[in-house]
Amino acid sequence: MRDVTYLRPKDLQDAVQLSRTTPGCRPLAGGTDLMVMLHARTLRPAPRAILDVWSLSELKGVRRVDGMLEIGAAESYTGIIRSAEAQQHLPALVAAARTIGAAQIQNRGTLGGNLANASPAGDTLPVLLAYDAVVVTDRRSIAIDRFFTGYRHTALQSDELITAVRFPLDRQVVFRKVGTRAAQAISKVVIAVCRQPARVAIGSVAEVPLRASGAEAALASGDVAGAIAAVTADIRPIDDVRSTATYRQAVTQNVLRELLRQ
Repeated sequence: MRDVTYLRPKDLQDAVQLSRTTPGCRPLAGGTDLMVMLHARTLRPAPRAILDVWSLSELKGVRRVDGMLEIGAAESYTGIIRSAEAQQHLPALVAAARTIGAAQIQNRGTLGGNLANASPAGDTLPVLLAYDAVVVTDRRSIAIDRFFTGYRHTALQSDELITAVRFPLDRQVVFRKVGTRAAQAISKVVIAVCRQPARVAIGSVAEVPLRASGAEAALASGDVAGAIAAVTADIRPIDDVRSTATYRQAVTQNVLRELLRQ
């Protein structure tokens, strides 16, 4: 493995400049996924430089911005869990943050990292889809339903930095994760649901976190039974080491039914 240059910007402006002028640069926040992949040499293409944004104050915090709730890209899951604003307005996101790893991971893992990693099993990602979140970068805003473009691929440019995520304040979202254990488990199925507007967002059932369009259409018309029936056609589960496609299809329907009762 070739040497990797370590960069520590003094502020967000410096980070943006370094990202745009350093070939092969990869941002690092909490590092809970990135460091594992670096040591396993599974990052493709391999980074030539690491840009450490963990300590940048501009990427921290939970605040009101333009009538929305904004969470800094480098805010930890622990910070989200403890935020009174997040508890009041984004309880499903707080619930999802509580399911991620143990306390050590929650202290270091970040919302921006979960987005950039773009794992189909990312616990917070269906929640973001259900809330109609907006990903804010150093140069633009990206609606969450246009963010995931393929397996672990996003709409981000190679030198683009996620700076924050914004959420509307008027959504009632419920969340459920199914894993092998009650804690510290990668999800077999993760679902977030909103009734108004109709949103059914699911992870670990396709190559990307997705919104179940057929289920949403049925739910929008008031057909709850139709939404539960339609969801199996919306997902594309596979057999893997954690579960089978058949199990994921059944669990998706069962969990959706339970969430809609809430």
